[in-house]
Amino acid sequence: MALALKRRSVLPGFGLTLGYTLLYLGLVVLIPLAGVFLKTTSMSWPQFWETITAPRALASYRLSFGASFVAAIINAVFGLIVAWVLVRYQFPGKKLVDALVDLPFALPTAVAGIAFTAIYSNQGTKAGWDNIWKPGE
Repeated sequence: MALALKRRSVLPGFGLTLGYTLLYLGLVVLIPLAGVFLKTTSMSWPQFWETITAPRALASYRLSFGASFVAAIINAVFGLIVAWVLVRYQFPGKKLVDALVDLPFALPTAVAGIAFTAIYSNQGTKAGWDNIWKPGE
């Protein structure tokens, strides 16, 4: 009788970690997104059109897309200059400038961690959900 040996996983705890991640994805992203979608489907077409073409909504579209466009142009120009300098020249502080270029890639993770810490600190998960969603509002 051959004993079946259980193989160790290359990624121990992967199932638990994936489940935890999908739970929070559902609670923090998918449920609120579904709520917005359901609210939209309960509106008639004229109500929906009135909502998305309201002066305040149009101003927010202009601000968002305009600021994004200006930021993209500025980033393209200065990014090209910084990339050119980092590749072509040696200078004191080059590693610091290279680290500053890499910082925005790490920053969103840090900001999310700080936000979750602020939500859940001292009072536990229940206080965190009370800060996110307050019934009756």
